[in-house]
Amino acid sequence: MTDVPKILVVDDEQAICYVLKLNLEMEGFSIDTACSAEEALKMRLERYDLLLLDVMMEQMSGFELAKTIRQREELKNVPIIFCTAKDSEADLLEGFDSGADDYIRKPFSMRELVARVKSVLHRSGRYSKTDRLACESLVLDLAKKECLLDGEPVSLTDTEFDLLAFFLKNPDTVHSRSDILIRVWTADVCVIDRTVDVFVGRLRKKIGRYGNRIFTKQGFGYGFKTKG
Repeated sequence: MTDVPKILVVDDEQAICYVLKLNLEMEGFSIDTACSAEEALKMRLERYDLLLLDVMMEQMSGFELAKTIRQREELKNVPIIFCTAKDSEADLLEGFDSGADDYIRKPFSMRELVARVKSVLHRSGRYSKTDRLACESLVLDLAKKECLLDGEPVSLTDTEFDLLAFFLKNPDTVHSRSDILIRVWTADVCVIDRTVDVFVGRLRKKIGRYGNRIFTKQGFGYGFKTKG
C-alpha cells in the first residue's frame, strides 16, 4: 500500500478531468489524467492504485479499455471505477463484466465520488482511512462524528462538522465558495454562495479561539490556518 494513493482519471472531456483532479487532490490523492483510452494505454498503468474511467469516449470506450487492462497480468488487481452517464441496468452489468469494482452514475456529488473512491481503495488494501483530524487541541473523530476542543465535546450540526473536516483536510489554502459548496453540501440540496458565509459564521463561534483560524479572502472564499 502506498502512503499516497495514485489515481488515473480517464475522460475525453478536459473539464471533467480538471474537476476530478482538483477535488481528489484536495482529499490527499495523487492524480494524473488522460483524455482518451489510447493515451491511457501508453502510460505505465501498473503505477496506479485506482483507475477512474469514463465509458463514452470517441474511439475506444471505457468498457473496452477495462477489458484490455484486465488482460494484462500486472493489472488484474488494479481497482477500476466507471464514472458515466450510461445508467441502464444493461450498462451496469456490462461495466462489472468488464472488470469494474464500482460503477458511479452521473450526475453525482463530489462527496459521493470521494466516498466511493476511498471505499474501493480501502477494500483493495491500497488506502488506510484516517479516523481523526486535528489542529492542536481541536480534534475531529470522523468515526464517531465528534468534535473535541481541549478535550471537551463541541456540539456541531452534520454540515458544520463536514465543513470543519473539509478545512482540516485542506489547510492553509483559500477555497472558493463554489468549491466549498461542491465538497460539503450534497447535490440534492439547494444552496447559494451566501450559505457558506452563514455556516462559516456559526462554526467560528462554536470552535472558540480556533474560530480566528478560519480566514476570509474577500469576494472569493475561505481557508483554515494551521498556525495562529
